[in-house]
Order: sequence, then structure tokens, then C-alpha cells
Amino acid sequence: MKPLVMLLAGGGGTRLGVLVQNRSKPAVPFAGNYRIIDMALSNVMRAGLDWVGVLTQYKPLSLMSHIGTGEPWNFLGNRRGVRILPPRTGRAASDWYRGTADAIWQSMDFMEPHQPQRVLILSADHIYQMDYRKMIRQHEESGADVSVAVMEVSSKDSSRFGMVWTDSDSFIRRFEEKPAAADTRLASMGIYLFEWPCLLQALADTVGQGHGTDFGQDVLPALLGHKRLLAHRFDGYWRDVGTVSSYFQSSMDSIMAGNGLALNSWEVCTREDALLDGDLPPSYFGSRARLAQARISGGCRIDGSVQRSVLSPQVQVAEGARVEDAVLMHGASIGPGAVVRRAIVDKDVRIGPGVKIEGGSDKVPNVEYGKCDLDGLVLIGKGVRIPPQVQIGANVVIEAGADESRFPGQVPAGTTVRSARPD
Repeated sequence: MKPLVMLLAGGGGTRLGVLVQNRSKPAVPFAGNYRIIDMALSNVMRAGLDWVGVLTQYKPLSLMSHIGTGEPWNFLGNRRGVRILPPRTGRAASDWYRGTADAIWQSMDFMEPHQPQRVLILSADHIYQMDYRKMIRQHEESGADVSVAVMEVSSKDSSRFGMVWTDSDSFIRRFEEKPAAADTRLASMGIYLFEWPCLLQALADTVGQGHGTDFGQDVLPALLGHKRLLAHRFDGYWRDVGTVSSYFQSSMDSIMAGNGLALNSWEVCTREDALLDGDLPPSYFGSRARLAQARISGGCRIDGSVQRSVLSPQVQVAEGARVEDAVLMHGASIGPGAVVRRAIVDKDVRIGPGVKIEGGSDKVPNVEYGKCDLDGLVLIGKGVRIPPQVQIGANVVIEAGADESRFPGQVPAGTTVRSARPD
């Protein structure tokens, strides 16, 4: 029997700043044509798994619209499908998911009718290609009660992950969530395969008894010594795009060869943006257009220079404009003579003629968005309008909907430009 898939997609992703001002983290556009959640859904599709529960919470509208019936990932049929699962066991509006384990606990009424033999629990906010069938096969052959996907990370990154210690047979002997330091390099990827009886009992003993709400912090450590926990090693490309800088780096990886992020061969599926007008025409490149290491989506018009950048559908770069080391999302427009360097520009942004956006130096931090790890980038929210000739420094954040009235002639490094309208 194939595992039932539970896809955790409810995170707010606050460290992505204004990119999640109007959408959930898994719904953030990625690499031009895709959204972050497309990676996990496509992995599930390639593994031939039939049923997926998508657990939503934070600003889920665009995510729900994107998933729809699941048709782009072939989740249509009497014996296969995808279901959107919002929080629903609490009586108060504040009874949201309190953690990963609590989210699964709240979804028991979806899982139980399926009577699964096993449950595969995934996160919807990672960029990776993984064949879950290998993990399932190793799990079955080992007789494990739980399998945890792990990969090697550098010692300096141990404080960001749940760290795993194993014996010679790859069974887990110790699990510690985000330790200050660790003498192991194996980190949990947040991918778990549970035998159904083990999952039921583990959640009843932790969440049900008020002893914890998270798999890494509470459930897995409690199972050690009582159940057989197996570490399944993964050595491909994987990145948690939890901060602005990690999202940007993964976007740049999508256009650089040799790093393992090969989207053209990954067979990633997606739903076309419903807000776009019909079928997209081919992109147009003017006689003075210059491109180098760029990912260009359909419907773009390029008359200027684009280097080391990712452009979503219907982006326009006017003559004399320069775009370098940037991510431009759907419908963004760069005016004549404008410069956009080291920036992430959300949907439907208008950048006027002669504007200079110069990301780069990280010497002047943005205090309000410090947890986002801007790394010198300029972050521009959805629907912003920047008037001509404005100069914008590094680590600037421009909140969604800011219009021309919000901009002085110069926006110093580390500044936050707020929207004139309420969020």
C-alpha cells in the first residue's frame, strides 16, 4: 500500500519579509514559472503516490488557487487526489496549528478514512528533487517504525537544523533540535515516514497529552529508545529557502550550472498563473537587448541588458535599462535607463526611468527586517510604484503597495519604505 502524503504548507515564512506580505511562503514564485510548493508536489507526482493532504494556514488564498484540483500534478481520479486542509479542531479563531506535530494531529479526520499503512510527512517550502521511493524501500527493508531523511551540512549550520546521530546500521541513537554545536554533520530535512500505528500513538502521547507540538522538538526525541528510527541519507540539491538571502541564492542556483539545481531535467510541474491574459506569446528581444546567464519566462519584452537574473512571465526591461543579479516576478516593468542590481522585485512593480537600485554592501543593516538576512539585497513588495530618478541603497525594503508619494529623491541604505495604504 502506498503511503498517504501530508504536506505541511501553513508556515508564514516571516523571514521572507514583504514576499509573504500577501501570500504564504509555499506560494512565493520561484525560478520564473514556478512556486516553491511545486517542488514537493512534483516530487510526490514522480514517486507515483496517490493521495495528498495539504495543510494550509497563513494567508492561503493564492496557494489554494494554485493547487486547485491538483490536475497539473496528475492528482485527479476516483482513487487519487489532493485536499486542502485548514486548521479546524479548535473553537477559537486563534486555534491555529501550534507546530508540525499539532498540524498532523488536527488532520486525523482526513487520514483515518484512508486507513493508511504509512504516512509520509513533507514540508512545502524546500527546493529539492528527491525520489521518495528509495526512502520507502529502505524503510520497508529495515523494519523501521519511523524513517527520517537526513543530509550532511557544515558544522557551522548545526544550529539551524535538527541534528542526528546514528549507529553503523543508520538507526538513530540521538536527535537534538538546533543545538548550539554538534559533533555530527547529519541534519534532518523535515521529511518523515511513519508506520501508521506508530504515528497514532506518538501524537496521542505528545500532542494529545500536552507534552509537545513539534516533530523535531518533541515527537522524535520521545520515540528514541522505544521505536526503531532510521536515517535515510540524501545527497542531492536541497535548500530551505527560509530567508531572503537563501531564497535569492537558490534562485541564482537555478541559472548557474553544476550546483545540482537542474530544473530543466527535474520535470517540475506547475499551474499557469490565472491572472495572466490567456496563452503567453514568445518573449521578444529587441535589437539592443543583451543577455547573459538569465532565465527568461514567456511573454517578456527585453530591450535592455539582463545578466545573472531570473525573470518571470511578462516582465519588461526597457531600452538602456540594466538588470544584474536580480529576481523579477510577474509583470514587473523596468523603465528606460533604470538600473536594478542585487534586488528581488515582486509582481506588478513599476520602476520608473532613470531609477538606480544598487544592492550590494551589507554595512548598513535594515533593523526592522534584520531577521530576514537581506545580505545587502533590495527587497521590493508587490504592486510598488517607484517614480523616475530615485536612488535606492542596499538593504532597503519597500513594502507592498507603496506608490510614488512614498519616495524621496534618495532612499538611503537600510531604510524601510512603507505603503500608504493599510496592510
